[in-house]
Amino acid sequence: MHRRILSLALVGFLGIVIINWSCTKLDTTNLGSDLIPVVDNVNTFADTFFVTATQHDYFDTTALSNSDNHVIGNISNDPLFGKTTADLYLQLKPPSFPFGFGDSIVGLDSVVLCLYYKGFYGDSNAIQTLQVSQVVNDTFKDSLSHIWPTLGPPPTTGATISQPTNIDIRRLTDSVQYAHINAQYVDQVRIKLDAGFAATLFNSDSASSGSGNHAFRNDSLFKRAYNGFAVKAIGTGNALMYVNVADTNTKLEFHYRRTNNGKIDTTYQSFSFFTSTTIPSTSTQISVSTAANHIVRDKSGTPSALPTGDAIYLQTQPGTYASLTIPQLSGYSNRIIHRAELIMEQVPDNPVYDSIFAAPNYLYLDLKDSGSTTKYKPIYYDLNPGAVYDPDNISSYFFPYADGVDYSYFGGVVRRRNTPSGNVVYYNINISRYVQKMVINQSANYEMRLFPAFLVHYGQYASYIPYNNQIALGRIKLGSGTNPDHPMRVRIVYSKIK
Repeated sequence: MHRRILSLALVGFLGIVIINWSCTKLDTTNLGSDLIPVVDNVNTFADTFFVTATQHDYFDTTALSNSDNHVIGNISNDPLFGKTTADLYLQLKPPSFPFGFGDSIVGLDSVVLCLYYKGFYGDSNAIQTLQVSQVVNDTFKDSLSHIWPTLGPPPTTGATISQPTNIDIRRLTDSVQYAHINAQYVDQVRIKLDAGFAATLFNSDSASSGSGNHAFRNDSLFKRAYNGFAVKAIGTGNALMYVNVADTNTKLEFHYRRTNNGKIDTTYQSFSFFTSTTIPSTSTQISVSTAANHIVRDKSGTPSALPTGDAIYLQTQPGTYASLTIPQLSGYSNRIIHRAELIMEQVPDNPVYDSIFAAPNYLYLDLKDSGSTTKYKPIYYDLNPGAVYDPDNISSYFFPYADGVDYSYFGGVVRRRNTPSGNVVYYNINISRYVQKMVINQSANYEMRLFPAFLVHYGQYASYIPYNNQIALGRIKLGSGTNPDHPMRVRIVYSKIK
């Protein structure tokens, strides 16, 4: 008898749990729109809300780490976004201290700055022109505690130490054969330094005498004499080039002659970018090298500078963002959300330039915190359904660090489809769990921020979180909620709670 009563009680309890769960669970689709129930207006319904979007400049403090790809070059003619100039600053150091080039030196042939090439954005047919200067900013040589934002004041530079060097992007993947050694290199931006500076640098050998300044004796003396190099884009190129400063193919090459068993041989040694304070196989202590990017955007006189109400212009950091509001979600009644997604479409412009200056690979969406004009937080639940994070608790898991963003669920990935306006780029961002929780609790309908992120940052003491875009790569004209052909909208597929 007791067992029967217990069984009935258990069945009743489970029934209550199931009924309650049906009213409150986050019943959303994990894998995508292909599993959403068919909208039949009997059991499953759909609403479409048009989004109010306003464009803003993104004056952020984005700074690159030494391992990130850095950018150099000049975009001089983007009809939608105007001009972009990117300059690179970096330090290259001897392999150890004290350093010398050896004995029996006959003479110096050349000193060449080599940057490891990783790709480009823009028009590769336009010749880029680069020129190298010395960095004279004392802060730059000890920058471990100093952040160099891409939009902030750049390090101070002195005299130029190279001639203007034309770079044909189409030839950067060609191999370079060294005549005096059995080796060849590809994917290098190569700039020959002026003979006068090259000779002064070469004579700083710690073993030199007379006029030598012995700057290669230790790390402190070296940084005092040679703070670093600035590689500046000049001329009228129309592309950005990406380089990796931490790779071993980024170096300063010294090509010189010396006698060997009575014969004159040509050889070379190189300085590198150091990411560790201890040189392998030695006890030499060398401070970590510094690198920085300075990026200038100039949208003057272009449509992106004065956007109309039916379009917004997004440019990857450092660039622009859009604030989004969806008033219809306020007071939206409780229901089972199968899918809620933000849909954005490109407004086609010039097909040639839309191809040359391609759309960002990823868009990111977060929330503007209530009562704040500058504070943002991650969107609830939808960045990664398998991760636990709390956007309201900075001391807790407020971003899915370990698991990262699940792009297959969250979306924001660039896609293409055919429309009456032609083949256009579009993006979908999944906000199903966020909307479900909002309608269950009747919680705040936050203003949102949409942008092509390179880094995401929350809180004064929080880390910079990398996103999947390259710095400054990508731009797009998107329709706003009032665009007649490509409206920005939220589509919600749901079932009513009976």
